[in-house]
Amino acid sequence: MSKQPEHPESLRPETFAVFHPEKMGKATLFESERILVGLNAFLPGQAHALHAHEGIDKVYHVLEGRGRFLLEDREIPMQPGEMLVAPSGVPHGIRNDGEGKLVVLAILAPGPGKKG
Repeated sequence: MSKQPEHPESLRPETFAVFHPEKMGKATLFESERILVGLNAFLPGQAHALHAHEGIDKVYHVLEGRGRFLLEDREIPMQPGEMLVAPSGVPHGIRNDGEGKLVVLAILAPGPGKKG
């Protein structure tokens, strides 16, 4: 696993992905009072269950792999280059139903440990 990068610096986020056989991997790329930038890394079959954040907006951007964005009432296929915005209070999640690894950039504002 790579350590958290220094900033400001150009980087390739997917090189910081952490995979665990038992659950989704997480890595923090940057965190301040205003934002958290991290990675969610999934092996085939892994998921981040449907959940919601009050007072936090979240952006998911797919870097590698394929899977599904989970929303309260539907599922949306995801592939590299696609993005989903989950505003505060909207239930969301991710499932890797593909054959390979899935890496998703996650941006939360404000970061969960830094609210109000």
